[in-house]
Amino acid sequence: MNPVLVTILGFAIIFLMTALGSALVFVFKDNISPKLNTLFLGFAAGIMVAASIWSLLLPSIEGAADWGTWKFVPAVCGFLLGGIFLVVLDKVVPHLHAATNREEGPDVALAKPVKFFLAVTIHNIPEGLEVGFAFGAAATLGTDAALVSALALAVGIGIQNLPEGAAVALPMKPVTGSRLKAFAFGTASGAVEPVFAVVGYFLAAYLSAAQPWLLSFAAGAMIFVVAEDLIPSAKLDEHTHLGTWGVMVGFALMMTLEVVFG
Repeated sequence: MNPVLVTILGFAIIFLMTALGSALVFVFKDNISPKLNTLFLGFAAGIMVAASIWSLLLPSIEGAADWGTWKFVPAVCGFLLGGIFLVVLDKVVPHLHAATNREEGPDVALAKPVKFFLAVTIHNIPEGLEVGFAFGAAATLGTDAALVSALALAVGIGIQNLPEGAAVALPMKPVTGSRLKAFAFGTASGAVEPVFAVVGYFLAAYLSAAQPWLLSFAAGAMIFVVAEDLIPSAKLDEHTHLGTWGVMVGFALMMTLEVVFG
């Protein structure tokens, strides 16, 4: 396998799937139904939780084996730092939490859909980092198995990016008055992922000693997104079993990809 081509493919997948989801604005006349939205969000949450465990936290603990009894330290500290990183972003970037309709960050005059776009954009950062860290670690190991595992992770993240792209593009249609502009907003929300994937790749590849910390950092940031946005936005109290099964299926799919290809 050509590591460079596979890495480029992995980075492209996470962006192109967001663009594909955004293209649903040309298909649907209105927003997707609340039930379908709950299913999509639960599915995305399940994928992200499973990816955080199998692709990030477990490799983080294994990578700190030389710490002996204290090998949990990089995983725990990095995990918490990932959550703190998202809190800082919440404070400095104006955005809207769709689940609670609560605005955070600096008080600036922006339309609510734009602030929702920013919320999705900043929460795509840890997904890009996760994929980049995985490919960077694979480059360090230099094995086809590690490369395939990283690609499987990119596919899993890409799958959950599809409904994310739609979630940004569809509300933008009535605001912008144009399907094309709404599609551009949805696609742009995923543009940060390959950018931060490149950042994560070089950090993991050239700072191999920091890999356990970097992997758990991405896991913490992703779990923060799941707990703060995805689960509340899924409104499990209204569609309990539908959202829960979305989480279960998403988790099972990502777990399968990790076990089969990892």
